[in-house]
Amino acid sequence: MVEVLLLGTGATKPLPYRALAAMWLQVGGRGLLFDCGEGTQVSAQRYGASIYKLDALFLTHYHGDHLFGLPGLLQSMAALGRTEPLTMAGPPGLDGVLDAVLALAGPLPFALCRHTFPDCRGVLALPGGASVTAFPADHRVPCCLYAYTLPRAGRFDPGKAKALGIPVQLWRTLQAGQPAGGFTPDQVLGPARRGLRILYATDTGPTPELAEMARDADLLCMDATYADEADAPKARLYGHATCGEAGALAAEAGVRRLWLTHYSAAVTDPEPGLAAARVRFPGEEAGFDGKALTLTFEDPGKDIP
Repeated sequence: MVEVLLLGTGATKPLPYRALAAMWLQVGGRGLLFDCGEGTQVSAQRYGASIYKLDALFLTHYHGDHLFGLPGLLQSMAALGRTEPLTMAGPPGLDGVLDAVLALAGPLPFALCRHTFPDCRGVLALPGGASVTAFPADHRVPCCLYAYTLPRAGRFDPGKAKALGIPVQLWRTLQAGQPAGGFTPDQVLGPARRGLRILYATDTGPTPELAEMARDADLLCMDATYADEADAPKARLYGHATCGEAGALAAEAGVRRLWLTHYSAAVTDPEPGLAAARVRFPGEEAGFDGKALTLTFEDPGKDIP
């Protein structure tokens, strides 16, 4: 199960009802944060995301509307008494940015484990078998798009386990994909089942790689800076997308859900852009601060009694 929460859906400057770019994922009581625009920690308090439980923070790029909330967030985590390390990941240039942020935030009682994605590409493994894959955006500066993947092992076969004489106390370990007691998961598991996949794609125009990475994703949260399709040339110039382009890419990729995000401050009403996106992808939804969703595996049944 993965809980998705939008903490900020704006671009360039915050509005009274719209903080700047940030998305929170919570898995098993631990959190991941994608971007940290101005207003992130206020939204986290308002919508119930515990920054104390944050395990890793992924920055797409180093424009201010994606990281100006970071000094305050780190200070607040320190004030909460956090001592465990925090993973910080982003495109090339991360060290210089974090050094500047720390000059503002001051000394922290926890370490920052820095992870740079060379050429905006790479995979960062997370606990529980999950991973975050970075790949390049179509933007004016180096910018990472992120795909979060939570795999799911094949169904556990108790009959095989009993036939092999595997003690019951080892079953859950094997179901989790770990060897135990001289036995291996492949002895008792069927084919891998469909897991969960979430893409965070801003700031970017539509690209063939994004469409491929998003194929059959459970959720695509995508740049929709411009509501009016007449602004497509401006979107190309600045490395963004229109709402209609986001809908077209979602349809091409066959995603299960599309959330629009990263609206220009000039977009005070997303409905016209929403209508344009729905022409291409009827299941599109307008993102807004506080929008939440719980994603679960297709087959929620337990494997082991």
